[in-house]
Amino acid sequence: MPVSFSIAFVAGVTPTKWTRIWGDRRPDVPLTVFRTETDEQISVLHDGRAEVSLVRLPIDEINLSVINLYNEIPVVVASKDHTIEQAATVLLADLAGEHLLQDPDDVPEWRDLADEVRDGTRRPLPPMRDLDETMEQVAAGVGIIIVPHSIARLYGRKDVVSRPVTGVPDTQIALAWITRETTEDIEEFIGIVRGRSKASSRTDAGAADAAALADEAQPELRSDGRPAKPPRKPKKTDKAKAAAKAIRVAAAKAKPAVRKRTESAPGRTRPTKNPNKGKGRGH
Repeated sequence: MPVSFSIAFVAGVTPTKWTRIWGDRRPDVPLTVFRTETDEQISVLHDGRAEVSLVRLPIDEINLSVINLYNEIPVVVASKDHTIEQAATVLLADLAGEHLLQDPDDVPEWRDLADEVRDGTRRPLPPMRDLDETMEQVAAGVGIIIVPHSIARLYGRKDVVSRPVTGVPDTQIALAWITRETTEDIEEFIGIVRGRSKASSRTDAGAADAAALADEAQPELRSDGRPAKPPRKPKKTDKAKAAAKAIRVAAAKAKPAVRKRTESAPGRTRPTKNPNKGKGRGH
């Protein structure tokens, strides 16, 4: 068991609910939780700094297992006095004449409509080391940015305004980890983010599933140790059936035994069986 369980999360993700549940269920394994930048959201897995990472897709999924968690809507952020302040939702086409303070390839839907890209008048971006400095440029009216809503909220300021923008797809937040390094702690955290109750056990079901498949794969042997007949080729449905059986077994174990009611109803007397009923008089 590790000294701690490490969780990385990309900017904009709030893992507090999940870490609180972990603390209630696994007080024996303390958490290490830290934020990453987008360009290192999976490198923290490969270099061992984190067991799991809450990432913003897309990512390079080679050697990784990935579970989608939820979507984020895109918003456009502009200076406080920009015309988008009067709108509830902004059409992407209405931003074609704006200067984007991002690499156009980061928002290809805008790039394909942008006037400055089409006519070659796009000017170089000002020096910006991080999103805080980018927001400074936005507030000054230099340009706009199009980002997930959580990012706009995280770096929000009183001198900027954000509105949902149509025509740009949602982004996805996912849980990622290195497949070959899946542990019971990782399985436990997967259960937490998926909303499974403490009573449910993925690992028990998985073990039962594996055991059932292993038993079915064992060939019947003759007295000389040779197979009596070729082992049955596993069917596509075997794994699903084994998993369903394991779930039923786990549910049966988790269900409390029903206590049989033996008391009589109030105000009534339970009739008793006459031991002499059916016997003749004199017996």
